[in-house]
Amino acid sequence: MPSRGGSFPNMGRDVIKVLALALFCSESAACAYPDEGTMPLHRAVTRVKLLPETEAWAKAQESTVQYALFLDRTRQAQGRCYWTVEVRAEGKLWRSFYVTPDGKSVKSK
Repeated sequence: MPSRGGSFPNMGRDVIKVLALALFCSESAACAYPDEGTMPLHRAVTRVKLLPETEAWAKAQESTVQYALFLDRTRQAQGRCYWTVEVRAEGKLWRSFYVTPDGKSVKSK
């Protein structure tokens, strides 16, 4: 077993480098947030809410439908970044959608 400061004197620096790299990678993987206040958030949820299949499903529910937008669950596809929007009722996930921050593209999982 190595003594303190013995065989691994630079281990602390290496751990910091790994943590910095992990933070940088996770930051760069996230979608850029448009400088439009909260409008992109509302737009993403509204795009999902107004899809014909979502409207039909929501109308058939006897309980409140919830829409959850996750900015930390981004996806990259075809050079675009997508936010995750989950649709739920009674705490049960119905479907997940991916919406670009500009609201121009919506994909179903």
